[in-house]
Amino acid sequence: MAASDFSQAAGSGDQAALRQLEQVRESLADSKAEDIVIIDIAGKSALGDHMVVASGRSNRHVAAICDHLITELKDAGFGNPRVEGLATGDWVLIDAGDVIIHVFRPEIREFYNIEKMWQTPEIEDGKLH
Repeated sequence: MAASDFSQAAGSGDQAALRQLEQVRESLADSKAEDIVIIDIAGKSALGDHMVVASGRSNRHVAAICDHLITELKDAGFGNPRVEGLATGDWVLIDAGDVIIHVFRPEIREFYNIEKMWQTPEIEDGKLH
């Protein structure tokens, strides 16, 4: 990740991650994204602190949700997120640093079911049941 990808104006640490997560949640809600799921991945992955998964009703809706979110993140001082999949609108990945956002069409989301992978319970004390 290049140092210039994300603005320092938003602050640093846990508070900045929580502010960014709130900005993402509000933007998705404003865009009428559906089935928004927030997953805490801090300590599980070096990718970020939070993962957000949401759905749009169609390719156009997914693209519109993501365009709005990217603009909101930039305007809030969180820099330029990296984006993949915006051209097709089936599954868009937005890497905003502390928060990783996936926006899917419903059937694509159901097929990949990434929430299940990230929400698996932690195995403690080496016990498997």
